[in-house]
Amino acid sequence: MRKSRSNIPKYHIVRIYLFSIMIYFMLILPVLLVLSLKMAPVLFERKGANGKQNRNETEASSQSGYFTHDEIEQIIGEANTQGEKILPEELETIPTKVDTISKTVVNKGSAIGEITPVIGKKSPFERTFSFLFQFVILFTVVAGLIINAPLKKFFIRKRRRKPVTDKLHTYCRKLLLYTPYINSGLLFLSFLVMHGFMVYMLVDRGNFEDILSRNLFQQFFYISLVATLLLVLFVFFWQKHRVNIIYLEHVFSEEELHKRQKVFLTGKIQNRLLVSSAMTTLLPLTIVLLYLVLSLTPVKDLGNMTPEQTEIIIGPYKSLISGIKFDSTKDLDSMYYVNAIDNILMFTGIGMGILVALIYIVFFVRWTTASILRPVEELLQNMRLTSGFQINNYTVVRSSDEIGELSEGYNHMTRRLVDYIDTISCMNEAYVRFVPREFLQILGKESFTDVTLGDQVQKEMTVVFSDIRSFSEMSEEMTPKENFDFINHYLGLMEPIFSRNNGFIDKYIGDSIMALFSESVDDAINAAIEMCIELRNFNAERRAMNKNEIDVGIGIHTGTLMLGIIGGKGRIDGTVISDAVNLASRLEGLTKTYGATIIVSEDALLKIRNKEKYKYRFLDVARVKGKRKSVNIFEILNGEPEEIQQGKLETQEIFQQAVEQYRNMRFDDARTHFEKITVSNPGDRVARLYAKRCSYYQKHGIPHNWAGAE
Repeated sequence: MRKSRSNIPKYHIVRIYLFSIMIYFMLILPVLLVLSLKMAPVLFERKGANGKQNRNETEASSQSGYFTHDEIEQIIGEANTQGEKILPEELETIPTKVDTISKTVVNKGSAIGEITPVIGKKSPFERTFSFLFQFVILFTVVAGLIINAPLKKFFIRKRRRKPVTDKLHTYCRKLLLYTPYINSGLLFLSFLVMHGFMVYMLVDRGNFEDILSRNLFQQFFYISLVATLLLVLFVFFWQKHRVNIIYLEHVFSEEELHKRQKVFLTGKIQNRLLVSSAMTTLLPLTIVLLYLVLSLTPVKDLGNMTPEQTEIIIGPYKSLISGIKFDSTKDLDSMYYVNAIDNILMFTGIGMGILVALIYIVFFVRWTTASILRPVEELLQNMRLTSGFQINNYTVVRSSDEIGELSEGYNHMTRRLVDYIDTISCMNEAYVRFVPREFLQILGKESFTDVTLGDQVQKEMTVVFSDIRSFSEMSEEMTPKENFDFINHYLGLMEPIFSRNNGFIDKYIGDSIMALFSESVDDAINAAIEMCIELRNFNAERRAMNKNEIDVGIGIHTGTLMLGIIGGKGRIDGTVISDAVNLASRLEGLTKTYGATIIVSEDALLKIRNKEKYKYRFLDVARVKGKRKSVNIFEILNGEPEEIQQGKLETQEIFQQAVEQYRNMRFDDARTHFEKITVSNPGDRVARLYAKRCSYYQKHGIPHNWAGAE
């Protein structure tokens, strides 16, 4: 079926990338928000203090006797091993210097483990996002456009009604089914490289200014991993939906769409629904749970707390545990709390997770619904068409699950049904060659299966009987194969003439043809005239091949017929039983006697609707074999060659006068006129026949019961 331009879709890939990346940023937005809150003062301070920081770095590097960060950690570790504790105020007495290995310095009075980067060095977050924008997004979009360019070009040309080259079509057929894997794999590869870069930065602690920054970056890493998984799966299922539901039928041929493609992995609807549920609930819920976990901070990270700090951590629940033996220092170390910034991270992360879950629900419900309802609706529509006897309808196989298997099975059933009906149609066509369809219509039957032995109908019809003259003598000079070839050639030329004139051939009897006409005698006479014309063309071909010409005789009679089915249980046949058939056959035999090509009975002549159209003359009163009554017979002249027609028409008046004299037994006058006709028209064999009869009766006399009939 030809598709209009409006039905040919546009091929989209960039918007899939961009929308998916937008979801990725929505999932990591809480981390970005906390990062902006934390880094805003630092960035503001850096803006006007670059010179001062550079000077502090120079002074720190020139001092001697300072301890590096690693040395300070070693001192603290040894003190902890010996059971000693170093108070924060004691750290102020420990001098610091530049760590030439990690490129960081430990400032006096800073908390344990806080690390300050060398001025001018980008933070891991800045480097990661720079890598994300410059490599991941740019690489993905550019590479995706290059890979999908042939499909883009294919659909543009299809929409503009421009020709598509076979090379492009073949390539797109191979590429289309793999695009979900290619496009999602491209994103996965890009983000995999980015996360490898993040792992590299996490290994080197010197990339972070303090432990808090490193923890925040580690949280960002975990969130980004889960977000990447959602991103890649989203691209995969979106592109797969568009391929199976939108693009498939515009690229593949109908035969290819009727079966499952090899790229389709065998699956089940249950698995598809499970995947859809996981994508819409479990994975977004994983983001929520991850934010909850990352928002928790161990209480032990606060160090030694005063009773007031402990009361703040425990809050109003202190009264509940006051009666219980509770070691605040030991037991609180195993607990967690959520600080103010982590609250922002947690609630924003939960909100984004819920929002993304809603987006996924909207998209996946739509995709899942379309992937199930669209094939089912197509299948139901085709089944309705099939039930309405529109058999040749196939459905597109869009999946490999139970619906795909059902669609493929329906196509297989339809193909078998079409083949079966084609076989039945061929058999019916073959039956029609043996028993004409018009015969069934006259019997009032729609199919051969409705015909039963004894079915019959009485109807007035015109019978045409045609036969090749002297065919027996001619066939003796030919081999059996030549006989069959000759007969088939001749009958093949004559058979269409009857159908063109609203008749049908009832049967072939060797070289004879018996045809029936139910509408009018005019149709039968027109067919006989056309046979004569076709015969002259046939003889012209035989003369060109130095072969003998042939002649035919045609008898036409109108009467009441009985058409019906005769035979036994094992063999039946349709036939016509009537005296009219015998008379038509006898009239055809008289054509040889009278030298005429077409002879019609008086009954047929009287029922001609348009007598002015035909040229005819009275021939004789004949008593045919098998009939008691005599029959008036006439000759149709239209089928004769032009010169013979003209000669007979010019002598028709004197011919009719001579026939009248003959019937009145005035044989002398009749013979004189007939001989005069033969002189002016030597081709008139009827006049010569009458002249011989007159001479015979003059010499031998007439029978006592003679009434002018022969």
